[in-house]
Amino acid sequence: MPRARSRYAPDRGLTGRMVTTMFLIGLLYVVFVGVLLAALRGSWPIILIITGGMFIAQFWFSDRIAAYGMGAREVTPEQAPELHGAIDRICALADMPKPKAAIAESDVPNAFATGRSEKTALVCATTGLLRRLEPEELEGVLAHEMSHVAHRDVAVMTIASFLGVLAGIITRIALWGGFARSRPGNDPAGILLLLIPLISAVVYAISFLLTRLLSRYRELSADRAAALLTGRPSALASALTKVSGQMARIPTEDLRKAEPYNAFYFMPAFSAKESMGRLFSSHPTLEQRLDQLSRISTDLSR
Repeated sequence: MPRARSRYAPDRGLTGRMVTTMFLIGLLYVVFVGVLLAALRGSWPIILIITGGMFIAQFWFSDRIAAYGMGAREVTPEQAPELHGAIDRICALADMPKPKAAIAESDVPNAFATGRSEKTALVCATTGLLRRLEPEELEGVLAHEMSHVAHRDVAVMTIASFLGVLAGIITRIALWGGFARSRPGNDPAGILLLLIPLISAVVYAISFLLTRLLSRYRELSADRAAALLTGRPSALASALTKVSGQMARIPTEDLRKAEPYNAFYFMPAFSAKESMGRLFSSHPTLEQRLDQLSRISTDLSR
């Protein structure tokens, strides 16, 4: 029998955005590969093997690669009783399988979740986060991260990001491999070869914007789901305020190391202040997140 859904509040807006993002990026990816195949006719088996192999590898190993890159170390209940206790309580509330628990040795107060499904999920908190938050605040942050697993947007973000970046990777591999032999200027394939870098840049730019739009919405969705599940939006708001304030005290060098993984983190290492920066940001502003939690708190009090 298939397992019932968790008690996390469903979000049709998130589901619709995930489907739309995957469709549009998938369409871009198909068009790009089609152009590449038309331009490099004799090398199509190599192109298909490379793109297919990279996609499969990314899907199956991306969570482990991300966890390794962020320094996550899986811990037992004896090693981290506070972390495991908070995760156990959230699992009981949400009626979902317990993910693996991990800790990252970093003073940057943050948390993240990875995994293709509930079975492969891993939730990680940094030592900086565990040291600074109260138990209720920690539960709010972990409930936020576990909602990403329950809503499966972690897997969608991983695939969506990969398909966009792959456009640039394929182009570099093709050119490096010498597939682009010189052709007459009036040869359509030769013209396509000249357009490949431009098409690659357009594919990457569009996919980047689409994933950023999805990323900002999924963070608001996770805040909302965590607040409704725990019934304590004020605790999550307190955690957001505390983490945001502590970020300003972390050395810039440490923040730069964490910045490449902003899309996975509970709070970005650097927050965009200007309007153009917000367009490319992986997270909504702190004000937007606190305003939503304030509205949820008001609704729950009624």
